[in-house]
Amino acid sequence: MDFLELAADRYSVRSYSDRPIEPEKMERILKAGQLAPTAVNFQPQKIYVLKSPEAIGKIRSLTRFAYDAPVVLLVCADKTKVWRSPSEHGYDTGEMDASIVCTHMMLEAWALGIGSVWVRGFDSRQVAKVFDLPEQVQPICLLPIGYPSDESVPYEEWHSTFRPLSETVEER
Repeated sequence: MDFLELAADRYSVRSYSDRPIEPEKMERILKAGQLAPTAVNFQPQKIYVLKSPEAIGKIRSLTRFAYDAPVVLLVCADKTKVWRSPSEHGYDTGEMDASIVCTHMMLEAWALGIGSVWVRGFDSRQVAKVFDLPEQVQPICLLPIGYPSDESVPYEEWHSTFRPLSETVEER
């Protein structure tokens, strides 16, 4: 499948089967995150693979957006490793870098037949506290992943509706 086919085919999965993700496929998904571009290649991402019953229970107690996924990737940014702008006070690329990493993992998962949904929907302070994250590690997003259930279908009105490029792109 070429990239545009992959991007068009992928949809946000919110209903998962009980089928476990094979370790070699999990490794490929995590490798895709490792290969993602980050500012100055600082690689500030920290990814927690939540899959034990205890960890899944914790994340589900903090947000409904973990759905029934067998694995939830908690994607964070280590604030000691982010690129900081020398010209714009207070700006760093932690959130952007973690988002790029998450997107790479989401697309690799789909290429392997594994569904996911990129979500936020949580209080980052609560997540950091419940998972006892180091102070410098900031939760950015979740990527619940797993094989789609038989009931999993794209939200048709969201999945295939796009504004024209003329509205979103401008040449100068």
